[in-house]
Amino acid sequence: MNGYTVGRLARAAGVGADTVRHYEEIGLLPPALRAASGYRYFAESAVARLEFIRRSRLLGFSLPEVQELLDLSDRRQTDQQTDMVKLREVAAAKLADVERKLAELERMKLGLQQLVACCPGKGRLAQCPILSSLASPNGQTAP
Repeated sequence: MNGYTVGRLARAAGVGADTVRHYEEIGLLPPALRAASGYRYFAESAVARLEFIRRSRLLGFSLPEVQELLDLSDRRQTDQQTDMVKLREVAAAKLADVERKLAELERMKLGLQQLVACCPGKGRLAQCPILSSLASPNGQTAP
C-alpha cells in the first residue's frame, strides 16, 4: 500500500507519532487508509497539512482555530468568491491575544523584578521580603 505510515509521516512533518494519531482522531487530518495488517497509510498531502498545523500551532493558534484555518485553506482551492476578510479577522484576533499575553507577562516581569530587587538573598526566612509580599493582602512588602 502506498503512502505514509504514522511514524514516517511524523518524521516527515517534524511531530510525534502520537500527535499524528491525535490530529487524525479529532479530524484535523483526514482518516488514513488501513491495510489488512491494521497499519494506517496517509496520503502524500498529509505531510503538507501536518506542517501547516505545526506552523499554526507555533504561532499560538489553538486546535479549534487551526481547524478554522484549515477550512479556509481547503476552500481557497475551490471557492473563488470568498475573500480574505475572515482569515484576516482570525489572524488579527490571535495577534490581539498575543499582545494581551505579552502585556500580562511584562506586568509579571516587573513584579518579579521588584521582588528580587528587594530581597538581600541571605538571612532568615522570617524576614524574607518576597514571602512577606506574597503573604500581604495588597502585595506590598513591609518597610
